[in-house]
Amino acid sequence: MRKYYILLSIIFICLSCSLEDKADMIITSNNIYTATNADSIQAIAIKGDRIIALGSTEKIMAMKGAETTVIDAGDNFVMPGFIEGHGHFPNFAKTIQNLNFMKDTSWAQIVEKVKLKVAESDSGAWIYGRGWHQEKWSETPAAHFGDYPRHDDLSAVSPDNPVILVHASGHSLFANAKAMQLAGISKEMADPKGGHIVRDDINEAIGVFEERAMNSVGVLYQEYLNGLDENEQKKLWLEAFSLAEQECLKYGITSFQDAGLQYKELDYFEELAAQEALNIRFWVMLREPIGNLSSEQIQRYRKIGLANNHYTCRAIKSEIDGALGAHGAWLLEPYEDKPGFYGQNTTELSDVEQIAALCHENDMQLCVHAIGDRANKETLDIIQSYSNRSEKGLRWRVEHAQHLNPADIQRFKNTGAIASMQGVHCTSDAPFVEKRLGYMRARIGAYAWKALLDQGVTIVNGTDVPVENINPFENFHASVTRTRLDNGLRFFVEQRMSRDQALKSYTIDAAYGAFEEDLKGSLEKGKLADIIVLDQNLLECPDDDITNTKVLHTIIGGDLKYSLN
Repeated sequence: MRKYYILLSIIFICLSCSLEDKADMIITSNNIYTATNADSIQAIAIKGDRIIALGSTEKIMAMKGAETTVIDAGDNFVMPGFIEGHGHFPNFAKTIQNLNFMKDTSWAQIVEKVKLKVAESDSGAWIYGRGWHQEKWSETPAAHFGDYPRHDDLSAVSPDNPVILVHASGHSLFANAKAMQLAGISKEMADPKGGHIVRDDINEAIGVFEERAMNSVGVLYQEYLNGLDENEQKKLWLEAFSLAEQECLKYGITSFQDAGLQYKELDYFEELAAQEALNIRFWVMLREPIGNLSSEQIQRYRKIGLANNHYTCRAIKSEIDGALGAHGAWLLEPYEDKPGFYGQNTTELSDVEQIAALCHENDMQLCVHAIGDRANKETLDIIQSYSNRSEKGLRWRVEHAQHLNPADIQRFKNTGAIASMQGVHCTSDAPFVEKRLGYMRARIGAYAWKALLDQGVTIVNGTDVPVENINPFENFHASVTRTRLDNGLRFFVEQRMSRDQALKSYTIDAAYGAFEEDLKGSLEKGKLADIIVLDQNLLECPDDDITNTKVLHTIIGGDLKYSLN
């Protein structure tokens, strides 16, 4: 009888071991990109939310059990999920709910959209839109001042509704007469520090508010939103949030690095994490002015790996300048098309230095928006002052790093600074970069990806959505060709990334930029099973076919979250 029980125990142990070895999901493909340069990988085994094995089809299929889901991808391309390295998720969600001008090519189209929105809105209700860019219009508005339209046409279709339309860059906005009236905009009003109210030859505001001047009108819109029923506010926020998540899944984005959330938004994110209601993974930066920051508050919001690695807040965002398109980038030498003007320093350097000190004290990454070469130099100066004070490396980030003095490129490597850059900004801005900077500065310092990569600098890629379209294939195309899709304009292609470099900037290098390379960003045993299947091989398909790529499956933590119907 004792031998009988021993035999039963052995059988039970063998069965248990056999069950433990069985995968929940197996993916097979002739084209698997791991982001680790691993060869001969034909299949991936997943159990729970982790990858448990990679190898030959024969080896991995031996782990198939009765309940195992098998995805035979054939010749389709399997890779780690995209990590959106710099975007603004709530603003992205808001553009889905409100007016979006990203594809509009004239001021007349925008005015017509506002007119239709007014017709369905209550009198006095604020109207919000985003995405216009005067440099990308195919025709000059009839009533204009310089590069900008005047507010007259917009105001004529919205006499009783205040309207604000945020520039694609997020660094200026357009307001109609009603909004300016409510804000008390007058000829006598002075420009705020770090901002500019655009005025005509008789000192009348034309409707454009650049950088810090945006607050003159924007604060009233925020007060309007705050005056809405709190439950209704939250309902709208959650509806938009869900729509934005679905857009991410459709494009194979499994993780999203948000470039700046205020306390209230962080509370919403944490609440969703506690409810296990997040469908993609979020790594977010806290963004508040220095007067609202303290070590106590920072430690309250510092969170790592909540909801099974769906939510992390371990960075603080600041900014030093504005955007090049609105002459807001802070430069070492004057603008080529605006002599004597150097751009805008939008946040006092002393404030940024205090935020840096708080980051160092509280083990947070510092992430500084810097576009112009002066802004990048000042940011690197701050990072350099702390770069030798951490054994594991600070991995502080320069967000955008668009226009560099060649002397500062090596400093990224020396300080360990990460260049968080957006490939599509290069092709999007290409029509006006040389006009703003002149030929030589544009050639040697604008979007200098290859120069940075040659120095061993880590580049984190992304789209800056909603500044640009979230589509990763448009961004990847820009990264590897530096060529516009609409007219074929090429922008100093010698600085383009290789296909492999661009994929890594969107996967493992983006994970490194968030101290998450041990969790995600590559297909390796023990890592999170965040995997996408594409209908084209991004390493080999022709340049012209890149933007036609479709996501067939998006898998996050071993769960199939999206499939193309």
